[in-house]
Amino acid sequence: MTETQSLDYDVLVVGAGGAGLRAAIEAAAAGVRVGLVCKSLLGKAHTVMAEGGVAAALAHVDDRDSWRVHFADTMRGGQYVNHPRMAELHAQEAPERVRELETWGALFDRTKDGRILQRNFGGHRYPRLAHVGDRTGLEMIRTLQDHGIHQGIEVHMEVTVVDLLKDGDRIAGCVAYDRDRGRLRVFRAGAVVLATGGIGRAFRITSNSWEYTGDGQSLAYHAGADLLDMEFVQFHPTGMVWPPSVRGILVTEGVRGEGGVLRNSDGKRFMFADIPDNYRGQTADNEEEGWRYCQGDKDARRPPELLTRDHVARCIMREVKAGRGSPHGGVFLDIAWIKARVPNGADHIRRKLPSMYHQFKELAGIDITAVPMEVGPTTHYVMGGIRVDPDTQMSTVAGLFAAGECAAGLHGANRLGGNSLSDLIVFGKRAGEHAARFARENPAPPVDGAQVAAAQQRVLAPFERSVQGENAYAVQHALQDTMQDLVGIVRNEDEMAEALRQIDALKVRADNVGVGGHREYNPGWHTAIDLRNLLTVSEAVTRAALLRRESRGGHFRDDFPDKDKHWGGVNLAIRKGEDGGMVVEERPVVAMTEAQQAIIAEMA
Repeated sequence: MTETQSLDYDVLVVGAGGAGLRAAIEAAAAGVRVGLVCKSLLGKAHTVMAEGGVAAALAHVDDRDSWRVHFADTMRGGQYVNHPRMAELHAQEAPERVRELETWGALFDRTKDGRILQRNFGGHRYPRLAHVGDRTGLEMIRTLQDHGIHQGIEVHMEVTVVDLLKDGDRIAGCVAYDRDRGRLRVFRAGAVVLATGGIGRAFRITSNSWEYTGDGQSLAYHAGADLLDMEFVQFHPTGMVWPPSVRGILVTEGVRGEGGVLRNSDGKRFMFADIPDNYRGQTADNEEEGWRYCQGDKDARRPPELLTRDHVARCIMREVKAGRGSPHGGVFLDIAWIKARVPNGADHIRRKLPSMYHQFKELAGIDITAVPMEVGPTTHYVMGGIRVDPDTQMSTVAGLFAAGECAAGLHGANRLGGNSLSDLIVFGKRAGEHAARFARENPAPPVDGAQVAAAQQRVLAPFERSVQGENAYAVQHALQDTMQDLVGIVRNEDEMAEALRQIDALKVRADNVGVGGHREYNPGWHTAIDLRNLLTVSEAVTRAALLRRESRGGHFRDDFPDKDKHWGGVNLAIRKGEDGGMVVEERPVVAMTEAQQAIIAEMA
């Protein structure tokens, strides 16, 4: 690349979703020079797809809620392999972060007395999700973006980071290229915040947008940082299944929070048949009680459709495999039934779920106020990611921070719905704050030209092979098939061992990918560059899942279907070995303090 642009910042934020924007805002407020890089256009981040709400114990709808209950719910949902300090900070600070959004202009739905309205969601004991209809993520991005553009943050849109730069053991910046013209950019920075989201594009069926190719996790890993808990991948129970063009697109949990129920082809509400013991005391065992809960009855228990996502997804797959699924391989999600219970029910549904009504009407030709939706599990979220300090969000590489979905620790084995959006703003703020402090105390080091040249050679290599090389799309599709079929919702040793063999073969193919044409507007080239990240995170997920010989949260093995005491006491850390190979190591889970243990016991 002959044209190279060099830019200097104190803090560089990679990713402009909720976590990245919040980190950039906080760093700018500290008075340092901030650059923001986003792979797509500003405002198009995947955060907009988070529809149901942001979890925060405001206690506006049920005054029994508190940060202590939220902490206990998060730890229970994560099957106690979460980092308890992160879960505590998250529960304590989420209400303040939500109120902050409100002061910055977020227009939340309101209670009758004018406070922020909250709705029910899976795994949360009380109504806890502050929401804007079913467009909460969009409102969050709009608010953060509008606030952020007044902070003096320089934004670089449609720019992809390909390598992090280091000076000894600390971060020094990154190498990137602009996606429209293909020109190299070198960013020198005292601190880098990764906020790049998830890995869903490693799977064939996913709710994730095209950007989610594991960039942050892969960049951190190749820079020497630890990854953690990569085996825990969440398959959201309700994605669209028909028509094929929209398979995997998210159907918000808010549908079930508003009273939607799951039925099989026999019309039976099958979730009542499988309620886990640790949730039995909190879960309704009949339809009437479940409905009363959705209507705000404080004496009622939540319906089983609002159990944790991992459990609901497996129950759906059980019905499908037993031959009781919908015509296109899912089950039925029915919100239309509430018309018998709610005056002007159709208008009520359209008002509460405007995006879902529009989505099904336009994409599937279905009126959700009249007929059920066909839904099935879709790859949605990775609980694992970059290992970070819970207070500062700094990784194991000095000056490299991470926040949001690309960071690990908060969610453990399974994320509760709505905790993702509060995660973004709680730990995005913390990452920006501490990145700015680090940069002030540790000015940016010089850039190593040899590292820049190596990155340039790697990303340009596909042009040298031209169309005689492997096809990037073919390699990506083969990887997605491998992960979907062999490392999906239900796993076993033989299939995952085969997946590793296939991943190794795909690495060889990826090293021989060729692209034709030039660097301007070349999606084949972009895909070729993404392959390194996709293969890295796929191998990490598979190796960790192969080692964890139990079933817990988002990780289910039919050869080890039960929880195991040993594995309940360890996290799995992944690092790049000296020989370049991937090393997976057991680490004891972080023990809860006596005060935290007392909260768990109190909320049992």
